[in-house]
Amino acid sequence: MRELFVFAVGFALLAAASVEAQQNLRTCGQREAIVKQLAEGYGESRQSIGLRSDNAVMEVFASEETGSWTITVTLPNGMMCLVATGRAFETLEETPGPAGQPT
Repeated sequence: MRELFVFAVGFALLAAASVEAQQNLRTCGQREAIVKQLAEGYGESRQSIGLRSDNAVMEVFASEETGSWTITVTLPNGMMCLVATGRAFETLEETPGPAGQPT
């Protein structure tokens, strides 16, 4: 699970930078409403969380049943933005090997 978190954080930081550069293309709203929609509409629950250097919170929501996933960033003002969505979510149990490579 830790490796998934590390991957998700790295991916989210890259994606968030791209999304922030294109603010007019973002889907944002109140966190409570988006979390409710992810749960009720897609069966997704929070799988991991991380804090960016600007105090924005990155979260990965996913459904193990359907495999759908969503990465969000919640800004310090409470606004949550969707960063990326996809399919085929899997929880991995990898341990770091030499030079941080998964084994």
